[in-house]
Amino acid sequence: MTRSAPQPAYVAVDWGTSSFRLWLIGKDGGVLAERRSAEGMTVAARTGFAEVLASHLAAVSAPEGLPVLICGMAGAKQGWVEAGYLDTPAALSAIPAAAVRIPGVEADIRILPGLAQRDAAAPDVMRGEETQLLGAAGELGGGNHLVCMPGTHSKWVRLSGGKVEGFSTFMTGELFEAVAKHTILSHAIAEAGAVPGDSAAFRTAVKRMVENPALATSQLFSVRAGSLIAGLSPEDARARLSGTLIGLEIAGALSMVAEGTPVALVVSGGLGALYRQALAAAGLSPSVIDADTAVRNGLAAGARALWSL
Repeated sequence: MTRSAPQPAYVAVDWGTSSFRLWLIGKDGGVLAERRSAEGMTVAARTGFAEVLASHLAAVSAPEGLPVLICGMAGAKQGWVEAGYLDTPAALSAIPAAAVRIPGVEADIRILPGLAQRDAAAPDVMRGEETQLLGAAGELGGGNHLVCMPGTHSKWVRLSGGKVEGFSTFMTGELFEAVAKHTILSHAIAEAGAVPGDSAAFRTAVKRMVENPALATSQLFSVRAGSLIAGLSPEDARARLSGTLIGLEIAGALSMVAEGTPVALVVSGGLGALYRQALAAAGLSPSVIDADTAVRNGLAAGARALWSL
């Protein structure tokens, strides 16, 4: 007997600033087709969000009228339709119900909201990461967790029983690019390649920052001095710069939770190895969750809540 092919149930989309990812999901929860492109919000704002989505739906032969659930920058003020924010403290389970439907189209296309921390002393926002959190929550279980989500602007989220109590954004990736290219340290790291996660110089710099974050700017200048008088190679100079900034990030995040709070790392790609080594240098053993899987699981949870799939 020939088994029939799985039937499509919905389309999941992660729409970032510079990237677009789409999955056609079957009624059994499996991925039937996948599309990736560089048509993020910046490109789609010029060419048209509806047109970009339609081209990818056609490419995967999605049935007409299939529901679509989107997370990420398509819901930003500069995106397709502004999806707004849920204020923290916020239950992750409340995210799907706050999705915004795209007007003027026959299909049920919705965009999930971001999260906002409306604290005058520490205002913060996230968009896209909340869906990863929704997907990761099932693996984390209950209790308190500190969730690290590395990126150009890394997010550290304080979870308690499935509720986002608060979060902090660290501009580590952007600072690294600015310091590496536009300060005197650029001479020390010229032509150095990517920092490997097993670099001793990297781990040492992380440990120094976690132990004494007040010396951050002094440690940054030591990259320059080390290259001039201590034989510091461009590779180790770049590793020390990276370790100093990531170590400073970790020190800041740990200062906001009780000692011993379990740490989870939600990450994909090359940053995963780097942050695993950084957290190990800080004396931490995080649980690791794949970010791509987390965002798909988060979109799946949203689809189940919205359409009873």
